[in-house]
Amino acid sequence: MIELFFKTFIFYFIVIDPIGSTPIFLVVTEHLETKEKIKTALHGTFIATLILLFFGLLGNSILAYLNISFPAFTIAGGIILFIIALEMLFDKRQQRKEENTNFTSDKLSIFPLATPLLAGPAAITSVIVSVSAAGNDFTKQAIGMFALIAATLVTFIILFIAAKSEKIINKRIISIFSRIVAIVLAGLSVQYILDGIKTFMSI
Repeated sequence: MIELFFKTFIFYFIVIDPIGSTPIFLVVTEHLETKEKIKTALHGTFIATLILLFFGLLGNSILAYLNISFPAFTIAGGIILFIIALEMLFDKRQQRKEENTNFTSDKLSIFPLATPLLAGPAAITSVIVSVSAAGNDFTKQAIGMFALIAATLVTFIILFIAAKSEKIINKRIISIFSRIVAIVLAGLSVQYILDGIKTFMSI
């Protein structure tokens, strides 16, 4: 169970991508005092957690209502994650995030921090697929939810540290780390696709 928790935690941490979102968080909150930056980070991660938990709890119901099979959604999720992994690998995701960020928003904690930076399409898709993969196993579902909360908690800690020590954040190091994460995410996305095909073939 501990292995499942850490595996799920790492997966959620990768798709939420707090490291890649940190520079943008610092840019959109540059006019705020440190205390306000921390408050924005807290509210943003809390709202992102609620969004992801919502899709985690209702993901199966949404798929059933729309008559979407699990293999189809798994393959679609894998393709989306693979595209995002390529964007991260070639530094396109960061550029796209910056271009789509509303720097004049009065509700920075909601937009762009909570969504789409933290609870973006990749994270939402991953949560639904992950919960669907757990099936009706309540224990696995509970572990997944705890792993998700842990990932968003670590996300807040990272943003908190960034707000406290903004000057020591090195964008080059973040860029290198994001590329390493992209390779891992690409592998996970391909595994999603293979699992979806395998499940479909066994039906």
